Amino acid sequence: MSYTIALAGNPNSGKTTVFNTLTGSRQHVGNWPGVTVDKKEGVYRKNKDMKILDLPGTYSLSPYSAEEVIARDFIVNESPDCVIDILDGTSLERNLYLALQIMETGIPTVLGINMMDEVALRKDVIDFKRLEAEFGVAVVPLEARTGKGIDVLMDAVSRTIEEKRVPKRLPVYELSKKVDEDTLADKRYSFITEIVEASVRREIKDGEQKQSRTDTIDKVLTHKIWALPAFALIMYLMFAATFSENFLFIPGLPSPGIALATLVENLWALFTEVISSALLSAGAATWAYSLVIFGIMEGLGAVLGFLPLILVLYILMSFLEDSGYMARVAFVMDRLFRKFGLSGRSFIPLLMGFGCSVPAIMATRTLDSEKDRKITTLLCGFMPCGAKLPIFIMFVSTFFSDGNKTLVLFFTYMLSLVVSIVVSLIINRVAYKGETSNFLMELPQYRLPTLTSVGIHGYEKVKGFIQKAGTIILAATILIWTLSNFNIASFNGQNQQEYGTPLAPIESSFLASTGKVIAPIFKPAGFGEWRPTVGVATGWIAKEMVVVTLAQLYADDISDEYLTGYFADATEDELSELGFEEGLYDSEAARDIYTDEVLMTGSDAKALPTLKDDIKTKQAALAYMAFNLLCMPCFAAVGAMKRELKTWRVTLGQVGIQMLTAYIVAVFINVVGNLLF
Repeated sequence: MSYTIALAGNPNSGKTTVFNTLTGSRQHVGNWPGVTVDKKEGVYRKNKDMKILDLPGTYSLSPYSAEEVIARDFIVNESPDCVIDILDGTSLERNLYLALQIMETGIPTVLGINMMDEVALRKDVIDFKRLEAEFGVAVVPLEARTGKGIDVLMDAVSRTIEEKRVPKRLPVYELSKKVDEDTLADKRYSFITEIVEASVRREIKDGEQKQSRTDTIDKVLTHKIWALPAFALIMYLMFAATFSENFLFIPGLPSPGIALATLVENLWALFTEVISSALLSAGAATWAYSLVIFGIMEGLGAVLGFLPLILVLYILMSFLEDSGYMARVAFVMDRLFRKFGLSGRSFIPLLMGFGCSVPAIMATRTLDSEKDRKITTLLCGFMPCGAKLPIFIMFVSTFFSDGNKTLVLFFTYMLSLVVSIVVSLIINRVAYKGETSNFLMELPQYRLPTLTSVGIHGYEKVKGFIQKAGTIILAATILIWTLSNFNIASFNGQNQQEYGTPLAPIESSFLASTGKVIAPIFKPAGFGEWRPTVGVATGWIAKEMVVVTLAQLYADDISDEYLTGYFADATEDELSELGFEEGLYDSEAARDIYTDEVLMTGSDAKALPTLKDDIKTKQAALAYMAFNLLCMPCFAAVGAMKRELKTWRVTLGQVGIQMLTAYIVAVFINVVGNLLF
């Protein structure tokens, strides 16, 4: 016979750690019908007949948020065989409020009091027998981080189910029919206070309760002056560990994220070479070779290139979240973010967006409010991720070489923040009519997360990215490859006769033809020519592709003669540093090296002179930068959006807002710039 066990508890009570310990790898994540809240289910690893359902973390069963409604409806309407309520032993008063509501339903219940190691550090003593007598349910001490007490907990669950043991009917329950909700809450807390005072003995020193380790640490991490510098340092270390090529300011020392990404990219490059050689040996047709190598392999390579960064960043994020620090960040930032309709928790995903939109969007699942999740997911696309930087650097170098390039870059970054604030305010006023998010300021105790819990978090996020975002990236990459390599002449034999292959030059491809049709739309923004338009489109594969595509489309500006002249004055060491083998100039490698190491780093102020014929003014160049900053992010990010938002309708709606915002801002910059200059 199978049993359904519901796992309930307050946020930060250790409920997720208990769930991971109970189910191990035997779990999967879906979503509750009709809402975007995650639904986690698993099978107890020691008894496959016990299905564990992890309810959303909530402070009460009052029907305010989607999480509370789900937890209440499941317990009341689905009648699980048993509810395990996980309580934080260091905050029994707060945690017992939910426990009281659950037990009031009459469903068989077991209370697991977690964080007993921290209770012991505080030298508090909890009388479990007294609590059992008061509530009429099994009460089990736990240390979920180490797994201590988990087997005892499940034995108690089995006995509760077998004996059909239900909680005692307490006098306070009868008040729910006689008084209003506020009065009832006061009565419940008064009852809880009496229970806790009788069941918990706390260490008193000099007439005062001993200050906890958490209180000591919070004197710095939530201090009105030191909180932000401490946060900046912690965030720097996290980002440096993920993205830095000079970790801890040591030249040439890659961060763990970059080292893993480089290893994966190199292994994938070797695998691609093996596939390439096999196709050539088999005499594969040109179009088939191009599809496999430049379509499929590059598409999969784009997915794999993100994985190490996502893994490292989310392991670190999970560590900070489970330790209790992220709640402090939300507390510190909430006052500022509430001014434009979000809670302080939105700050972390937006900050992560400066590194990469994909993990930033995936981080929005930590937000409690569905409204905050949707708005923050949208705003993450506006952030200037690292992949957009080559576009900015190239355009600043090419169009603003005679001005303050740093100021232009600074303007670009500030623009993303200003637009995010304005869009957030508009959406809150229009879609949510100024609705504000609930934000509880109670902070969890600091604790050291377990490697198992952090590892499961990282595994789940990487697996989800591969399953959802990966398929979208691959399909979109193949689509762009098809559009950029074929035209009508590919199918009537003309390309075969003229070029010896059905593939078309990019300038006469379907993509170019589409660009020529769409380009006039961008006339008001100042870049209404087909080549810049195609550059924008290929940037949806990956934003770095904008620079690569422009280098291809303006290939006449990068002739062999130009490249020879550009590299003529470089020393052997400089050539070697750029990527030329043994420091010797190689005309076959020069174009790729110039694109990757010169164009993307803005090292050539005279680059792509013909580009200035298509984008004639500085304000038009700035508008082009702004459009790429704010428009739909890469397909990987769209895949992540779909995963978090659950439906294509909502996802495409957000993409539409991003595109419209980008267009309006680009036109505004160009029009106002033309009026002023």
